[in-house]
Amino acid sequence: MLLSTLLRRRSSLALAASLGLAAGRAKAQEQAAPLQAWASVLHDHVDALGRVDFAAVEANPGPLAAYIAQIAATSPDSVPPGAERLAYLINSYNALSMRHVIDKGIPRRLSLLDRALFFKFSRVTVGGRQISLYDYENDIIRPVGDARVHFALNCMSVSCPRLPRVPFAAAGLDAQLDAGARLFFAEPRNLRVEPSRGVVTVSAILDFYTADFLRHAPSLAAYVNLFRAEPVPVADKIEFFDYDWTINRQPAA
Repeated sequence: MLLSTLLRRRSSLALAASLGLAAGRAKAQEQAAPLQAWASVLHDHVDALGRVDFAAVEANPGPLAAYIAQIAATSPDSVPPGAERLAYLINSYNALSMRHVIDKGIPRRLSLLDRALFFKFSRVTVGGRQISLYDYENDIIRPVGDARVHFALNCMSVSCPRLPRVPFAAAGLDAQLDAGARLFFAEPRNLRVEPSRGVVTVSAILDFYTADFLRHAPSLAAYVNLFRAEPVPVADKIEFFDYDWTINRQPAA
């Protein structure tokens, strides 16, 4: 009788463990499917220069809608902290920005009023919470403390960092962020050195978020040099390019 009871208990525990593993796998698959949909949006509708075919995304809304629905149901706090959460924050911000451009009728560029409406006064849903893109970036993403996010977050404007054709992923995220920063500072649109003038001109992103960069380096030039094989002169004057708020769409065929 005792042996039979022990065997039944062991069998019940094994069954519970098996069901738990199956539920875990099912949940992982459920969470992976929308991210795969986002991956298909990036692969199918973003070109090598990071330009988006917004009309094609709008014409085939299902994949982006699937990922937006997951964002609406997934609080950042429910994602394990560290690389997994940061990857989620970046991917979700970029997807919400893309959806926002489409919702606004795919404008040619964002005027000052458009930017106020786009970033501050319009709301998106993240984990059941209504929030602006401005607050999502400044209250949730920036406090993570990794300044490299500024070379990954994308508001879909021409002066934004190049939008990659794959999602950010927890595995290898550090390498992705480093590569994004190196690419950013390798592009002439984001960095110009003029020895004759003693001036280094950089993207306005470094002006917008100076405080974030100076937490990791003593000067903006020193921060740039973290991602440059050929250092810029740290004693030169720093100037900033004008920010181009034209929507970064693919040219019409």
